[in-house]
Amino acid sequence: MKRILAMSLGIFVFDQLTKFFVVQYLDLQMKLAIDVLPPLVNFRMAWNEGINLGLLADYDLRWILIVVSIAISAWVLWWGRSFTGWFGAFLVGCIVGGALGNTVDRVVYGAVADFLNMSCCGWRNPYSFNVADIAIFVGAFGLVLFSEKLHRKA
Repeated sequence: MKRILAMSLGIFVFDQLTKFFVVQYLDLQMKLAIDVLPPLVNFRMAWNEGINLGLLADYDLRWILIVVSIAISAWVLWWGRSFTGWFGAFLVGCIVGGALGNTVDRVVYGAVADFLNMSCCGWRNPYSFNVADIAIFVGAFGLVLFSEKLHRKA
């Protein structure tokens, strides 16, 4: 459990630091767009009040999403507590740290701060995401692929 909590904290802090740096320090919230390595990597400010890809953003679900995020994080911690080794702790920590990072955004700002935008080869991606979104995806995808192979305590 200590490994999972350490990984969760690391992901959470990294997510919040990147959001602070890009949104506040680089002032993306006012500039709205910063080209970093066009067209591959750009910063595009988006406040996501919904779930993935802004779905359900037209409804005031802020506090419901906060409660759901905390409940899912608690369940994932409980479920993943029996994984041994760093890999399982990393995957569970990615989900929990990412979910809590986005939850803090919802509490503080009322929406999740998304800023990473990647496009390529003539295709313009209309969506932005953040480090927490990446961590949640990596953790969930990894658990789907490897949960049966992760060593569990007897």
